[in-house]
Amino acid sequence: MRLLNLPAFGTVKHMKSRCEWCGDDPLYVAYHDDEWGVPVHDDRRLFEKLVLEGAQAGLSWLTILRKRENYRQAFDGFDPEKVATYTSADVRRLLADPGIVRNRLKIESAIHNAKLVLAVTKEFGSLSSFLWRFVDNIPGQNSWTSLDELPSQTEQSDAMSKDLKKRGFKFIGSTICYSLMQSVGMVNDHVFGCFRYTEVKKMSSTGSK
Repeated sequence: MRLLNLPAFGTVKHMKSRCEWCGDDPLYVAYHDDEWGVPVHDDRRLFEKLVLEGAQAGLSWLTILRKRENYRQAFDGFDPEKVATYTSADVRRLLADPGIVRNRLKIESAIHNAKLVLAVTKEFGSLSSFLWRFVDNIPGQNSWTSLDELPSQTEQSDAMSKDLKKRGFKFIGSTICYSLMQSVGMVNDHVFGCFRYTEVKKMSSTGSK
C-alpha cells in the first residue's frame, strides 16, 4: 500500500481519528480498523498478502480489496500447495476471470511464487518463520505524526526483497515488501493520532493473530 504525500488524519467517523489513506469507503475503513498492522503468522494469509501485493502493482489497494473475495475463490483460498500445481489450463481460466486482475505476468508469478513458498517452508519450517526473521520476530513500532513521514521502503524491506529475488520470487521489489510488512504487522505504521495506533501496538506485544 502506497501511503505517501497525504495529510495526517482521516475523516472522523464514530468519534475516531483514522489514518487519512482509508478515506470513508466502508471496505477500506474496515480494512484499516480490523486488519492493517495486525501481526499475521498464518502461512496461508501471508501467501495471500504476497499475491495481492504483487497484483496491486500499478493499481490502488482499494481496487484489490474489492476483488479479494474473488481472488480467494479463484486461487483455492490461497493454499500454496494447490496453487503450486496450477497448469496452463489454470492460467487460461484465471485470465478469463473478470473478478481478478487479468494480467498474465501477475497470474503466472503467483503460481511461480507458490512453488517457491513451498521450498521456503521446507527450509525454514514455515513462510512465517522466513518472513518474520527480517524484523527479528519483533514488530517495529513507529510514531509518525504525519503520513508524509512514512517511508516507502526500509533496510529491512530491502533485505527481504533481495533475499526473495535471489530465491527467484517475482513481483517482490522493496516497496512491495514494505507494503507487505505494514499490512501483516511487521511494522506499526498507523500515525500517532490514529485510534488504531495504540491498539496495534498492544497486539504487537502480545503475539500473532
